[in-house]
Amino acid sequence: MCRRYIRWQRLRRDVGELELVDGRQQSAARRELSARGIDLDQGFALQIGDRWYHGSEALHRLTLLGTRSGVFNRLMYRLFASPARAARLYPWLRACRNGLLRLIGVAPIDNLRQ
Repeated sequence: MCRRYIRWQRLRRDVGELELVDGRQQSAARRELSARGIDLDQGFALQIGDRWYHGSEALHRLTLLGTRSGVFNRLMYRLFASPARAARLYPWLRACRNGLLRLIGVAPIDNLRQ
């Protein structure tokens, strides 16, 4: 789901390339997030410079980096450009994601249980 969302999200050209890291695979990013206590089953993470954002804050930041072109990006901007609205809606999105993953038999990431 995260990969598909990122594929649909159009980032502004001045932002640069976005690197998608699979949280289910061992990587330096996963180790750093785990060491910081960031639970990838509770939300995705976004790194901008040296700073990490998680969950609704990551979604809000990613939305601000996107263009306003296309129906998907305009909708995402209307929904998540406000940090308060992103915080209210994100738990529903996370619940849907986790429910869908359970339904199709994908195990939790469990990155904090090492």
